Amino acid sequence: MLKRMQTTRGRSSGLVPAVVSALAFGGSGVAAKPLIHAGLDPLHVVWLRVTGAALVLLPLAWRHRALVTRRPALLAGFGLLGVAGVQACYFAAISRIPVGVALLVEYLAPALVLGWVRFVQRRPVSRAAAVGVVLAVGGLACVVEVWSGLGFDAVGLLLALAAAGCQVGYFVLADHGSEGEKPADPAGVIAYGLLVGALLLTVVARPWGLDWSVLAGSAELRGSQVPAVLLLAWIVLVATVAAYLTGVISVRRLSPQVAGVVACLEAVVATVLAWVLLGEHLSLPQTVGGAVVLLGAFIAQSSAPKASASAPVAVGEGPAGARSEVRGPRTAAERELPTGSGPA
Repeated sequence: MLKRMQTTRGRSSGLVPAVVSALAFGGSGVAAKPLIHAGLDPLHVVWLRVTGAALVLLPLAWRHRALVTRRPALLAGFGLLGVAGVQACYFAAISRIPVGVALLVEYLAPALVLGWVRFVQRRPVSRAAAVGVVLAVGGLACVVEVWSGLGFDAVGLLLALAAAGCQVGYFVLADHGSEGEKPADPAGVIAYGLLVGALLLTVVARPWGLDWSVLAGSAELRGSQVPAVLLLAWIVLVATVAAYLTGVISVRRLSPQVAGVVACLEAVVATVLAWVLLGEHLSLPQTVGGAVVLLGAFIAQSSAPKASASAPVAVGEGPAGARSEVRGPRTAAERELPTGSGPA
C-alpha cells in the first residue's frame, strides 16, 4: 500500500513538469514567427535559440564533462539531428506554413520510426502500432487538405517532413548508442547536444551576417508591437532551457507512455496559440485531422513494448519540443519503437 502511494505521488509530481514542458515548447513557434517576419532569417533565429540556451547550460555541461569521452557519438548525433536538424527544419517550415500544421507533420516521426523498423530492420511491428500509423497518415492528409491539391506551401511541408526525418535519425542513433553501454545522464546529453548544435549552426547559419538591428526593434504579434529581444528571451529561457529541463524531470518520474500523452499537449498548445496570437485559423477538417494525427501518434507510441528498468539515456526534443526517451540496454523486442513523441 505504501509503495503504491509513493508511486502515485511520484507520477503526480512528474505530471506538473511534463505539462510545463509541453506548454513551454508549444510557445516556441509562436514567438519565433514574428521575429522571422520582422526580418530575421529562420536559421538565424535557430542559431540565437540554440546558442543562447547552450550558454545558459554551460555549468551543466561542465558538470557532465566526462560524457565527451564516454559518449561522443551520442552527443554528436543529438546535436546534429535532435537539436540543429530538427529545429532548423521546423523554423524554416513555420516561415512558410502555419505553426500548427508544421508541428502536426512532425508528429509523423513515430510512424516513420515504425516504417524503419518494419522495412529496413525487417522486424515485425504490432497490429496496434500499424493502426496508429494509418491514423496518423490519414489525419495528416486532412491537415494538409490533399483533396485540394495540398492547401499549403509544398516546400514548407517538405521542411516539416525533414524535421520529422531528423527525429527518426536521432531515435535510431540513440537506440544503437544505448546498447551495451552505461546510460548517460539526459541533462548532460541535452547540454552538450545544444553546444554541438550551436557549433554546427554557426557554420551553416553564418551569424556574422545577422541583422542585429531587428533585435533592437519590435515585432508584430496580432496587431501589437512586442520588443524583439523579449520574444528572443522567451524562446531561449522558457521554450528551450526551461522546457528541456522540465522535460528531463518529467520522464524520470513518469512512464514513457504517460510522458508521450502529455507531450501531445504541445501540438494543441502551439495550434491554439497560433490561432489566438498569429491569426492562423484551421478549418474543421484540419482540426479533426490534427486530433487524428495525435491519436495515431499516441497509439503507435503506447503499443511499444515496455522498456526495461534501466535508466534513461537521453530525452530528445524537437524544435517545437516533442520528447523522445531512449533508455539503457534493451532486448530486440523492447527496441521496437523509441518511446515519446517526435521535438519541434
